[in-house]
Amino acid sequence: MSSSSTVSDAAQATDGVGLRRTLNLPTLILFGISYMSPVAVFTTYGLINQQTEGHLPATYLVATAAMLLTAYSYGRMVASIPTAGSAYRYARHAFGPNIGFMTGWTLMLDYLFLPMVSFLLAGVYLNSILPGVPAWIFSLALLSIVLVLNILGVKLVSRVSAVIMGLTAIVIGVFVVLGFARAEVEPGQLFASFTPGSEQFPLIVAGAAILAFSFLGFDGISTMAEETKDPRKTVPRATLLATLIAGLLFALVAWAGNLAHPGTDYANPDAAGVEIMVQLGGQVFGVIFVIVYVLGCFASAMVSQASVSRIMLAMGRDRVLPRQLGIVHPRWQTPVVALVVVAVVALLSTVLTIEQAVVMINFGALAAFSMVNLSVMKHYLVDRAERSFSSLLRHGLIPLLGFGVTAWLWTQLTGPAFIVGFIWVAIGLGYLLWNTRGFTRRMADTDFSETGDRA
Repeated sequence: MSSSSTVSDAAQATDGVGLRRTLNLPTLILFGISYMSPVAVFTTYGLINQQTEGHLPATYLVATAAMLLTAYSYGRMVASIPTAGSAYRYARHAFGPNIGFMTGWTLMLDYLFLPMVSFLLAGVYLNSILPGVPAWIFSLALLSIVLVLNILGVKLVSRVSAVIMGLTAIVIGVFVVLGFARAEVEPGQLFASFTPGSEQFPLIVAGAAILAFSFLGFDGISTMAEETKDPRKTVPRATLLATLIAGLLFALVAWAGNLAHPGTDYANPDAAGVEIMVQLGGQVFGVIFVIVYVLGCFASAMVSQASVSRIMLAMGRDRVLPRQLGIVHPRWQTPVVALVVVAVVALLSTVLTIEQAVVMINFGALAAFSMVNLSVMKHYLVDRAERSFSSLLRHGLIPLLGFGVTAWLWTQLTGPAFIVGFIWVAIGLGYLLWNTRGFTRRMADTDFSETGDRA
């Protein structure tokens, strides 16, 4: 394909209708933080705080440092390839259409089930307030609302997310203030949660492997490149800032909780966050927390559904998935077909459990993270032959560390994650073999980068 053809095809789907550029740095940061959901810290609060012997805040800082490495690699690839598609697009560009397809296929295992987990959690929590209404009814209602909002446009989604994040910030702010105001520790123990002993450090590292999955969502920012103003600069900055801000928020909330409730003795570790909320503000504050938690799930579902639809949009454009997925609606300028498909898959939230859905997510996310780190090294050091000291540091050492951390996190996955993951990979490989007639023909190798390849 010629360079002129590449430019003319920029940011357009199979029907020639492009996505609308409306997002800037603040809205992208909110998008990423909404995806990660700050209230998610309470989902594993009791479990990991017990596992790390009261050092949950330090564990979040370790997890944040680990995730920033891969967030940086996403930024470097977006700076060169500012299009929808995320890890799929980067792996395709660096290693060819076959590996690109397998990366995108594996990534969808993560993205397709992330909205489902949000719907499941929201249904469970709303059912706890209104037990007379089945959880699946709440899940279905929220699914429908999220689909409509996403069809109407990403700008509307970003505005709704901003409102929800505002409410979340108020509740978290009150929690942190009350936690520090009613701290039950001696002044000398104020920073005890950040100062583990040598015997506790292995526990923190193991805990960080679990908490790393709290950061799933920073990578979703890259899927919005074609709807972002000046994506080469804006998306990398937003990816790093959203990851850093979310990590610091997680650590701050965990710290406040540890100050208000020293030790790791909880009536129910799975509901330790609610227990501390009630301890600080009474039953009313506990109910408010549940409501805000559900809103956080709602916001996360909105942005995760928007992200996966852009992955499918890119793969539909390239004809590696049905071309209808690559169609952008001429009026709303959103990938309506892809959004509907994601919603249909999310209907599984009415029959699956949270544990079953979560198992399916981790495998796909870590596979995508690994390929993005490798893509940076291949793209800059091999394809572009950039061998200066600066490039070796930026495009060699940092992505290599990111890949090493991701590979280690893989060793922390459970057996069911590998079983589901490899079954999914086998299905994708079978489709790839059929599509390429046993690798005897090449998949379409189009490039939708807007203005060519840049640093």
